[in-house]
Amino acid sequence: MNTFAFKLVLTPTLIGAVSLAGRRWGPAVGGWLVGLPLTSAPLVFFLTLERGLTFAAATAIGILAGAVSSAVFCLIYSHLAYLWQWPSTVFVGWLAFAALTWLLQPVALPAVPLFLGVSGLLAVVLYLMPRSTEIGESVAAPWWDIPARMAAATGIVLLLTTLAPALGPHLSGLLAPFPLFATILGVFTHALHGPASAARLMRGVVLGMFAFAAFFLVVAVLIARAGLGATFALAILAALGVQAVTLRLLNRTR
Repeated sequence: MNTFAFKLVLTPTLIGAVSLAGRRWGPAVGGWLVGLPLTSAPLVFFLTLERGLTFAAATAIGILAGAVSSAVFCLIYSHLAYLWQWPSTVFVGWLAFAALTWLLQPVALPAVPLFLGVSGLLAVVLYLMPRSTEIGESVAAPWWDIPARMAAATGIVLLLTTLAPALGPHLSGLLAPFPLFATILGVFTHALHGPASAARLMRGVVLGMFAFAAFFLVVAVLIARAGLGATFALAILAALGVQAVTLRLLNRTR
């Protein structure tokens, strides 16, 4: 299977599975799963095959920095969801992501200090997010709900992965954490179940991003030395370990 066909299969499968998990266990769990590197990890995988290990390591540094922009998107969306409908909320969130991406372009830090800074910022964002106990409205989703999510996610992933190599490793990395799945799930949750459910979903996304950061710390540090296979195996183990800890926190808050 070539990379294009793999993207056509992988992306809708992931968004469909996360959407079903959100329906089964609630928006917070759906968001927690979205916080995993569902699009950026495949991007680094493909870039490693096409551009080499050094390019992939530099991209991983950019992705780690880009987690800041994604977390701020979630923070903004979670608060503005109580004030506006989803089109305005998404627009302002995307605008903040774009502005932070532009500001972060000249920033180049070693992997470990960057990871510590990103982790600290994620903790601050979690503290600043709304903590509503309101129960969102239970509205039956239309039949086209999940197919529309899958189609939208696939289209944007194809666009981003096509443009990424031409942008260079750092900017490609900064753009890779674009809150694609968070936007799609957030919009549908906001429209169907109200702002409180959308805010819980965004909180789950940020909580899941600790595992995201751990994954790309391992990739940035090891891929040029250990190669693709061993690095991804260790990165997945690190992400799963962090995800187990954040799952306990999620269950406690639920």
